Amino acid sequence: MSARAPQGGLSRRWLRDVIAGLSVAFVVVPQGLAYAELAGLPPYTGLYAAALPPLAASFFASSRYLQTGPVAMTSLLTFGALSAMATPGSPEYIGLALLLALLVGLMRLGLGLVRGGAITRFMSHPVVLGFTSGAAVLIIGSQVALALGVTDVPDGLLDRLFTVLSSPSEWNGQAVMLSAVTAALVLLGRRVSPLVPGALLAVVIGLAFSGWGDYTAPVVGAVPEGFPPLSLSLPWSSLPALLVPAGIIAIIGFAEPTAIARTLAARDRERWDASRELVSQGVANIAAGLSGGFPVGGSFSRSSVAKLAGARTRWNGAITGLAVLLFTPVAGVLADLPRAVLGAIVIVAVLPLVRIPEMLRLTRVTWGQSAVAWATFVATLALSPRIDLAVLVGVGLAAVVHIYRESSRFVVRTDFAPPVLTMVPVGVLFYGSADALAEALNEQLAANPDADRVVLSLERLGRVDHSGMTALQEFARDVREAGLSIDVERVPRHIRGIWDRVGGLG
Repeated sequence: MSARAPQGGLSRRWLRDVIAGLSVAFVVVPQGLAYAELAGLPPYTGLYAAALPPLAASFFASSRYLQTGPVAMTSLLTFGALSAMATPGSPEYIGLALLLALLVGLMRLGLGLVRGGAITRFMSHPVVLGFTSGAAVLIIGSQVALALGVTDVPDGLLDRLFTVLSSPSEWNGQAVMLSAVTAALVLLGRRVSPLVPGALLAVVIGLAFSGWGDYTAPVVGAVPEGFPPLSLSLPWSSLPALLVPAGIIAIIGFAEPTAIARTLAARDRERWDASRELVSQGVANIAAGLSGGFPVGGSFSRSSVAKLAGARTRWNGAITGLAVLLFTPVAGVLADLPRAVLGAIVIVAVLPLVRIPEMLRLTRVTWGQSAVAWATFVATLALSPRIDLAVLVGVGLAAVVHIYRESSRFVVRTDFAPPVLTMVPVGVLFYGSADALAEALNEQLAANPDADRVVLSLERLGRVDHSGMTALQEFARDVREAGLSIDVERVPRHIRGIWDRVGGLG
């Protein structure tokens, strides 16, 4: 009996993974179609991006719940990177999307192999907050025309949103009705349980309505039937132009699966390896680039479905990919699917990402971080469709705010017991704060002219870089040239390395 028990447990574990994987497959099929549209690609490429990538990722994933495939943010970043290089939906554009996915994959794989999982720490919370809120507004703006059945719209995402909302006479009543039904099914299904496939039900209803009625709004159109095409025939000459966008997507797009996997692991008190997840996400994107897809990432909603469906191992993602893969030979049944359904699915999915109330609360807490969030938000809207550049603006501004605060608030605590002046610098001593430290020390020296001996106590110093050590050495030299003696006390252990390398203050 003891020999059969583990087999029974293994069978139950695999059964739960199969159920979880199939549950996610029901969700990712309509989402994949919708996110491909968002990326400026034919909807069927969303199926390709949801087939082999999660299957490949499952071999290396660290999180047992993280579901890989098409996601809204990465899709919008893809559109932003490629729309200025080719016409969305054209063969050239599709080829660029494949090459972009391959580059993103290689970069993530490389970062994972060198244990670079901490790379996402360069994306501060205010930058992520402002960027995701701005990107969500743009995503909604890009999908409103689809949801309302409007075909004649301008190219700019914000211009498109304004034009569509200000022209209700152009709205298609059938598309509006289907969008409302889709939104209701997704929202109500989510309220009942994430396991309820509201988006899939909306797809079924949309197909039935389009097939049996006289539907006049745009539909998906012809969908190739067959397994994803495997090819290395890519526009390699465009590789240099895609390096920067690929690098930005590789880092920004990994922030989402990082947050997902970390959150789910913490809830289950499990360990999680960011670098290993980078490898899995890298392999997934390489698979997407070689099999007709586009850049992919981790989905919070689908990962939650996998968790609630009882996933036990990372192989539930492989079940999802395999299920989508087996669906592709009959994907032609989706040809009559109203595009309004896809637009509504995307809008409902990204609405929670518009976090304006949180940005307003941040304004009341800290002006510096609030400025970073709002500036990133505005830059995301203003630089559309090149929203990848908005991230660089946010990261740069966050660095400036950090350096300003660290350099302008250096404190030197003093105690003068004639003739000894004791100085205790407090803070992080780096290139940005070195001048502030020097000024603070010299001010205290000038304020106590009766001192003939200085004691510099360093136990309150944080990190010290070479510029900081140079500032301390220059101060010690100035003190000696002024005719005073100087002693150093309590050098903390964490700066002993650089202290010994530069020879201390001698």
